[in-house]
Amino acid sequence: MEVFQVGGSVRDELLGFESQDRDWVVVNSSPEEMEKKGFKPIGKDFPVFLHPKTNEEYALARTERKSGVGYKGFEFYFDSDVTLEEDLKRRDFTINSIAKDQNGRLIDPYNGIEDLEKKIFRHTSPAFAEDPLRVLRFARFKSYEQLHEFKLDKETAVFFKKIINANELQNLSPERVWMETKKALQNKYSDEFFKSVIEYQIINPWFKNLKRVSCDGELPELKWCDLQRVNDFKLFELMPIPNSFMATQKIFKQILDLVESKNIKYKLRLIEKINVHRNYEILLGIKRYKCLQEHKYYLEQILESVMAINFSSLKKFHASEVSDKKQLLYHEALNGIL
Repeated sequence: MEVFQVGGSVRDELLGFESQDRDWVVVNSSPEEMEKKGFKPIGKDFPVFLHPKTNEEYALARTERKSGVGYKGFEFYFDSDVTLEEDLKRRDFTINSIAKDQNGRLIDPYNGIEDLEKKIFRHTSPAFAEDPLRVLRFARFKSYEQLHEFKLDKETAVFFKKIINANELQNLSPERVWMETKKALQNKYSDEFFKSVIEYQIINPWFKNLKRVSCDGELPELKWCDLQRVNDFKLFELMPIPNSFMATQKIFKQILDLVESKNIKYKLRLIEKINVHRNYEILLGIKRYKCLQEHKYYLEQILESVMAINFSSLKKFHASEVSDKKQLLYHEALNGIL
């Protein structure tokens, strides 16, 4: 039984970045031996185990063969005779096909270290074209601080076209596409993900209507809203968008209406709907948008004035009267600002 650290964690260490997660491959072992040593099995399609102490994932070395459509259409072969080099060969890019043994020795059969130095995404083998998820993973890798300057190898770009022309992207699940998108939104260079989607035509069907890129904001929800804004709020219709993203978008659109409207009564109704006290932190992020800088002082005045309102007097009124009484409080607090 031999254990090797593999994948992104090895890549990131070589680039001088600390990796959040480490993956391990076990060679010359079996599911029975892994369980005997205390590893907990979690894999459904192939043997993956959790380390009894660190809880990190350990997978038996395996090979794979395309047997269907999409990124799940594979048959896996795992046995004690599968070598480390065979396991590394099935991985997407050479820079992710580097391993390190328990003595710190690097195993690099596909010249991934050289590609790291050249800042190149190059496919490990022609099997790259069998998995449509890999083009989306490439776009997500571009959002990483340590990888955003890397370029796509010309030969690998040919495989991209093959996947796209075969309409393989439509076989991805909405949940998985959103997972990759959300991860990109959590990274420093989120805009590079969407620029790559446009540049390499990773559009249909998931990113239909994506024409422009702007990912202003620190939180993923804020970046998502800004991207929606520059694309007329017509993106991601096929994806399972979480409630927090939808709620932030709703507030953002209300803020846009607030600064554009000239009707004071409508503005007061909007402010009530926005619920400044409950959504104050989100609103602080929204008012920092570059697209709202000309309205920043105006919004700050509104937020400060509303936060200073004492709503305790509303307790004595019947529920049917509360909204109108709130409007009076808003009007008094915002008189001269709106």
